[in-house]
Order: sequence, then structure tokens, then C-alpha cells
Amino acid sequence: MEEKKGFFRRLVEGLTKTRKNIASGLDSIFRGFSKIDDDFYEELEEILIMGDLGVDTTMTIIENLQDQVREKKIKDPQDCRQLLIDIIKDQMAVDESAYDFEDRTSVVLVIGVNGVGKTTTIGKLAAQLKGRKKKVMMAAADTFRAAAIEQLTEWSNRAGVDIIAHQEGSDPAAVVYDACQAARSRNVDILLVDTAGRLHNKKNLMNELSKIRRVIEREFPEAYLETLIVLDGTTGQNALVQARQFKEVSDISGIVLTKLDGTAKGGIAIAIQAELGIPVKYIGVGEQIDDLQKFDPDSFVNALFEKPEEEDEGGEENE
Repeated sequence: MEEKKGFFRRLVEGLTKTRKNIASGLDSIFRGFSKIDDDFYEELEEILIMGDLGVDTTMTIIENLQDQVREKKIKDPQDCRQLLIDIIKDQMAVDESAYDFEDRTSVVLVIGVNGVGKTTTIGKLAAQLKGRKKKVMMAAADTFRAAAIEQLTEWSNRAGVDIIAHQEGSDPAAVVYDACQAARSRNVDILLVDTAGRLHNKKNLMNELSKIRRVIEREFPEAYLETLIVLDGTTGQNALVQARQFKEVSDISGIVLTKLDGTAKGGIAIAIQAELGIPVKYIGVGEQIDDLQKFDPDSFVNALFEKPEEEDEGGEENE
């Protein structure tokens, strides 16, 4: 529980810039308008778009809000605040079955462009799963960058888990083949596969990911296949573009949003989930192993919309 509380505090701190962008704007709208009219909705729309929620997601949220305001016959703009927060929380809900792979024999394919924190995410996940007494193995299938293999090897040592790696330039599918063989013979619970992050061209990427997928399905048929895309929260709408490109070439089952500490673009988490229909499953707010956590929509949305005075009270309470 203490760890959870500590993480929430780090999340609140990490999202300060985003919150300043969104919450202060919302406060002035909710306080500044005496009635709910077109101008009120327009201002609201602008604040959400500026907060990186994107046009489509914002329109959906506003339409939903208008429906509920009509339905509940709400007249006071201040009464819309909680309604708006609840609409966003509902939209971001993560299904209970989202983490089923953690308790099954699974292969987790981790995809995304270079520099988003893929290798670090795998390291942190490995350490956390091992802490839950799972037998974990890594596969270094990003063979284009020598640094990726070294970095993953370093994380495997830190987490105390096995790693299957070939030399730089090897065929990624051959690494995955060996890793599947090893995982089966050593009764591994979860095999985490790092992949190359080059969006050099869609055709190559598609071929490579489908080849890896075919190897897994053929060599480890009993394993559940989970595909997580890692996105950098600081890149805002660009993260959404990347997710769309990868979605065209791969079945993605979840999103890992990293580097949320200190970004002014945290609202992108809401846009990605809403526009792609893929749940955010983990978020990262720092470099430590426990700085990657399962996504909790309530905590996230509260951290985005919490008013500074509430935050101060929370701060005193937690000391």
C-alpha cells in the first residue's frame, strides 16, 4: 500500500505541468461561466485539445458531457467538473482481464520505436514479475543495435533472470526461436521479447513482426501472446501517430506509457486509449524499478485534475 501511495505521489508530481495546462484552465471556465451555453462548451473543448487529448477524443467527451447535462438537467457549470472527470475515467477503464497474461504461460512481445524506453520497460517488468515468484526470461530480438543487446543483458543481471541473445546483426526470428525452445525446456512462465524499434519502412517492419509472431506460434503454441507497445509520454500527439503505424502492422493488446514524469503532454494517455481502443496497461514515471506500475484510471485522472489546494492537503496528510 505504501508503495502504491508513493507511486501516486510521484505521478501527481510528474503530471504537474500537464495539470497546470488542464486544471487551471478548467477551473477558470467552471468558475467564470454563470451558465452552460455554447461558449462554455467551446472554451472547454479548447482546454482539452490544448492538454493533448486531441480533437476526436475531445469531441467525444464534450458530446457525452452535453448528453449528461441535458439528461440530469444540470444548470450550474461548477456541477460539470466532477461529471467531466467521471466521463474521462469511464473512458479509460481497464478490463479485469487486461493482466491475465501475468498469470499464464505467456510470451510478451514488446514493440515501439527506439528511444521510448522499451528495454528499460522490459527490465522493470521482469524484475516485478520475478518479485511475484514468476519464472521470467528475456529475448534480445533487437539485433540492429549492439547497445540494445548490452542494455538488456545488464537488465537481466539486475533482475536476476535468464536472457537469450545472439550477436548484433543476427536474424531476430532466430533469437526468438532459441528463446522459445529455452523457455519451454526451462518451464519459464513469461518470456519477454525485445524487438527492433526502427520504423525504417512499414513493409520491413511488418515482415519482421509477422515472422517473429509465426515463430512464437509454431515453437511455443501453448503460450498466450501479449503485444505491448511502448510510447514516450513526452511526445504527445506524435506517440499517437506511432501507435497508429504499429497498429497497422501488429495486433496490439496494450500500451505502456513511459516518461510521464515532468511532461506537459500527459493528456495523450486519454487520447491514445480513446482513439485506438487499446488500453493503457502500464505507466512509467521515472528510472527506478518500481517506477513502472499498472495503470489505474482513477489515480491518473485524479492526478491530472487535482486542484493544487487538494494536493497540498494530501501532501500534509502523507508526511
